[in-house]
Amino acid sequence: QVQLVESGGRLVQPGGSLRLSCAASGSISSFLVMHWYRQAPGKRRDMVATLINDGRTIYADSVKGRFIISRDNAANTINLQMYSLEPEDTGLYLCNVHDRLAAYWGQGTQVTVSS
Repeated sequence: QVQLVESGGRLVQPGGSLRLSCAASGSISSFLVMHWYRQAPGKRRDMVATLINDGRTIYADSVKGRFIISRDNAANTINLQMYSLEPEDTGLYLCNVHDRLAAYWGQGTQVTVSS
């Protein structure tokens, strides 16, 4: 079974940068689609970044130009590099992947952007 563990979330000041990682128990090469989602308390869980296995990426308008989703095959991780963080970026960031049979979720890592 695929297990996902996110890491890297912490308190950061506005304008700062942060790198999140999603470590997978299965091979990333078996994943068809990889996503990072974000959910703030009382808010809808929204997709912020998508990586297709062929390398194509999709970003939410609110993070375009500031976030980069990527994969590290050697480390078997899915990463989210975040720049110019804003208070509105605060939330629980969750990793989600799809293989040919199912979708899988991690437990999330908390990012708080505040002075």
